[in-house]
Amino acid sequence: MTGALIILAVTVLTGALLYLLQRFMPRRKSDAKTDPSDSSDASTDRPEGCCGQHLTCEKDSLLAAVSKDIEYFEDEELDAYRGVAPEGYTDEQIEQFRDVLYTLRPEELAAWGRSIQLRGINLPTAVKDELIMLAAEARSTLHAAELRS
Repeated sequence: MTGALIILAVTVLTGALLYLLQRFMPRRKSDAKTDPSDSSDASTDRPEGCCGQHLTCEKDSLLAAVSKDIEYFEDEELDAYRGVAPEGYTDEQIEQFRDVLYTLRPEELAAWGRSIQLRGINLPTAVKDELIMLAAEARSTLHAAELRS
């Protein structure tokens, strides 16, 4: 019992000491970030077409809230599935979605996903998973290529 009390007391004292150090010690990292004399240009790390005001580039986002522009990718036939539940598709209908998905260029994947959402179309579950995987792969490939150049 005495050993447990000693461990508890040491833990509480260590926590209090760390809290006080964090609270009253100057923060060097935040000072460096807000220093106006810092001449490094953050725009050199930014991919082309991104504004740099967001953590993730909007053009890479699959979220419909990012953009309200509906784009068509020669997929007007998919509008017939507006309002269908993700589990309510037949195998042939799922293949229609896949046909469009796998003909898109990597840089079009995110825009197509946003467009589908804005048009009120629920992707079949399997196709949604594939879109997320392909978009993540394309994003990492495109960013890696931009960093090399």
